[in-house]
Amino acid sequence: MKDFKIDNKGSAQLFRNPVLEFLSRTNFLIPLIGYYALALIFLLLSFLDRELTFIHVLWIFPLGMITFSFVEYLIHRFLFHFNASTEKQIEFQYNIHGVHHEYPRDKDRLVMPPVISIFLAAFFYAVFVVTMGGYGKLFFAGFIAGYSTYLIIHYAVHALKPPKNFLKHLWRHHSHHHYSSVHTAFSVSFPLWDILFGTMPLAKDEEKKQIENLLPDKKT
Repeated sequence: MKDFKIDNKGSAQLFRNPVLEFLSRTNFLIPLIGYYALALIFLLLSFLDRELTFIHVLWIFPLGMITFSFVEYLIHRFLFHFNASTEKQIEFQYNIHGVHHEYPRDKDRLVMPPVISIFLAAFFYAVFVVTMGGYGKLFFAGFIAGYSTYLIIHYAVHALKPPKNFLKHLWRHHSHHHYSSVHTAFSVSFPLWDILFGTMPLAKDEEKKQIENLLPDKKT
């Protein structure tokens, strides 16, 4: 991905068309509440299925959440950071993700626009139902809950001060991706994937200090 001069306070206009520009911006509470509600609906529908028991919920629901974190990693690494070479590819990459790297604290672009995420949710639901049958609804509920949980984490690490506990690692991990190396630390909600697939940042002490200075609680 192209190196940008990072602006922690700015924003960018992606489209001249006001409708498209409006649709490219989203308050993170809209998909957060909507997809948690959707997860709850599908969880309740699963309970109404006599073939599913509470034991199924205990392992299929969290498996769906973990699976989302893996899909998140794959999309971030191989789609958002694909090797763009042509002018059109570079423009496409900027529109879907590069703008977030240039303006990482633009709160209106910290989540995927619903017009796109709804389509993707429908696609994954169809895949799960076709491949898993009666377990598909429950797995989808966990998958969508995983997405909503990711939204909370991603919004928090960009917009809020890091906490003074073990969760600060999530802030540090994602800040490394934005401010130090775009080729590492692809997972936001489950950094274990970076460990398993060799994309964990290997920062020196000086790099760690630099990242600390660029965390959201610092004035830039």
